[in-house]
Amino acid sequence: MKYQTRKKALVLLADGTIFYGKSVGIEGTSSGEICFNTGMTGYQEIFTDPSYFGQLLVATNAHIGNYGINNDEVESDGIKISGLICRNFSFTHSRVDSDGNLKDWFTKHNVVAISDVDTRALVAYIRDNGAMNAIISTEVDNIEELKKLLAEVPSMEGLELASKVSTKESYFVGDENATIRIAALDIGIKKNILRNFIKRGACIKVFPYNASFEDLSAFNPDGYFISNGPGDPEPLLEAQTLAKEIINRDLPLFGICLGHQVIALANGISTYKMHNGHRGINHPVKNLITGKGEITSQNHGFAINRAETEANDDIEITHVHLNDHTVAGIRMKNKNVFSVQYHPEASPGPHDSEYLFDEFISNINQAKKVLSLL
Repeated sequence: MKYQTRKKALVLLADGTIFYGKSVGIEGTSSGEICFNTGMTGYQEIFTDPSYFGQLLVATNAHIGNYGINNDEVESDGIKISGLICRNFSFTHSRVDSDGNLKDWFTKHNVVAISDVDTRALVAYIRDNGAMNAIISTEVDNIEELKKLLAEVPSMEGLELASKVSTKESYFVGDENATIRIAALDIGIKKNILRNFIKRGACIKVFPYNASFEDLSAFNPDGYFISNGPGDPEPLLEAQTLAKEIINRDLPLFGICLGHQVIALANGISTYKMHNGHRGINHPVKNLITGKGEITSQNHGFAINRAETEANDDIEITHVHLNDHTVAGIRMKNKNVFSVQYHPEASPGPHDSEYLFDEFISNINQAKKVLSLL
């Protein structure tokens, strides 16, 4: 597409600040909380991550779309971001095993994308002023109307979004005859999490966001998992109740990201909305148990209260984020429960964090051995 034929577009922030750019080709208006991801690659996995539901994504990498798309490199059933803001959008791509270009894929999913935005300035502004609601639009002559629409966009704080991305019906993945059975609560689960469980010989039954302990336990699982997902964890009362039931029975439980926050809430530890969150593939985390560092993939706008975690006699902090010292992992001292605030299934080059899946499988096997001796 020729540059001069493209329609003007804009980014309107909740505080009235405007950044201008060009339409990628999908005209319209989209809203959500604005956030940015610092990853240099993996844009397709980012766009399809359910944890981004309800968010406008700013890509800090200068070129987006240059390697097209591959139908196997998705984390859900479609694009989950509300819209894309980037500097340079590649309408042509170069990749041997691509299945098409990014613009056609966005058009298929009816997702608004704009480019030619000064993303360096925009990201610097978000870093200074914090995440806020925004609108992207090709209706650049209707700013006052856009401001009215933006005023109606709900705040991410207090917003329950898991129900928007969760499966409607339970389903199986993996070998149904496997010796390890895992019940997974889908509050925005990524496909690669399931792939990691399958790779380790597990059969997984995935349940909707509001499933009860009775629903999951009827599967007779050996372990329980609470997934990542979008929105504020505090409104997820059913998931918190489920976590409490699992914890009270001392059953193997593992949580990632939103699941990590749900497990913290189930233990009386509060969560809070971060200034602008962690979103990228090079976040440094220290494992306090082993002393080793990990380069991790992260995507979250909420975190658990560190002071309350340290004061909780039942909880041990296992991982910390080395940039801001937020809690990146916990485990219960006297229960078979642990969780992390990052994505061990994502591999930003190294596979530093995949051991967490092995630890969960080991916890399950140990619990099964104890049961066999009773």
